[in-house]
Amino acid sequence: MKVTQFIFNNKAQIINHLSEFKAKDYDLHFIFSDKSFLKDPEIQNQIVSSFADSDVMGCSTAGEISNKKFTELSFSICSIKLEKARYKKCSYNLDEVGNSFTVGQSIAKSLKADSLKHIFILSDGIAVNGTHLLDGINSIIAPEVNVSGGLAGDGAAFQETLVCNREKQFVPNCISAVGFYGDIQTHTASFGGWDSFGMDRFVTKSVDNVVYEIDNQPALDLYKSYLGELSKDLPGSALFFPLEMRESENSEVLVRTILGINETDKSMTFAGNIPTGSSVRLMKANVNRIIDGAEKAANIIGENIQSEPELVLMVSCVGRKLVLKQLTQDEIEAVTDQFNGNTHFAGFYSYGELLKSKGEQDCKLHNQTMTLTSFSEK
Repeated sequence: MKVTQFIFNNKAQIINHLSEFKAKDYDLHFIFSDKSFLKDPEIQNQIVSSFADSDVMGCSTAGEISNKKFTELSFSICSIKLEKARYKKCSYNLDEVGNSFTVGQSIAKSLKADSLKHIFILSDGIAVNGTHLLDGINSIIAPEVNVSGGLAGDGAAFQETLVCNREKQFVPNCISAVGFYGDIQTHTASFGGWDSFGMDRFVTKSVDNVVYEIDNQPALDLYKSYLGELSKDLPGSALFFPLEMRESENSEVLVRTILGINETDKSMTFAGNIPTGSSVRLMKANVNRIIDGAEKAANIIGENIQSEPELVLMVSCVGRKLVLKQLTQDEIEAVTDQFNGNTHFAGFYSYGELLKSKGEQDCKLHNQTMTLTSFSEK
């Protein structure tokens, strides 16, 4: 696998580079960028022109990761040339297909093949229900196919996210996926590092990702009682206090970030579904444990690979970045230091992470984690 990377922080640099870049020398290009660049008409037109003979996977972010550096308000490109494996990209618009579950099924049907090894997904981070999207994918693909990816970001604004479609335009309500086939090895790992506290409580009324009651009490009122003075800063302060969720006693523990609140019906809207009957606990940030969690994710990859990966795609949560602040670079280094100097790194800060955990048959939506996907044709 041949990999090359570039990162820019102003419009002139982006256009000058793209106008001269020999994109056709590569198969697939990952673009992770601040939304402002992707909405610029001149940059958008240059992307369509420059990548006419190759494919683009990309999205808007809440921060960019390029090789071993964390940046913000930048435009990053990671281009790969496959030597042994094959790939196929597909894109769907939520408005055209119908709903998130149907989109997931369409992706799986489009990419399904006997030689399929991995599906990497980039999805709109606001309009798409990540849980339903993955339910659709999981209903079609074989259990041995690995799946990972992330939900696009919009800084800390949570207003509009963009994903690159088949015409190489960055648009809202879009879900794109790329399947990798043949002689390629992929491994995935995810780790959080947040501390849970308090007693287990049970969700007594919810619809998909909207929770109305916990322990038969209005969900928002109960949550505010935990936050105390910090409740006046909702919904922003909720990024520092996600919920740990378990659908049943034996199911995987997942973390759910709050995206919005409703003062009228006292409900809370989460980044993924929280079914009625689930047990939940409040969580809080511990900076050292968050950074250690990123390192543990890298160690999980290292325990499973046979040779050093050529590329690692990193998807971390915007909530981690907001907690870590100036220490965000430490999280990146906690990952990159676990690999040798020949591995390339690319990625972004997201509104949700998609991962099939080791031993699990289905890919799940995660929040507040560092999620890694390694690729190697060796």
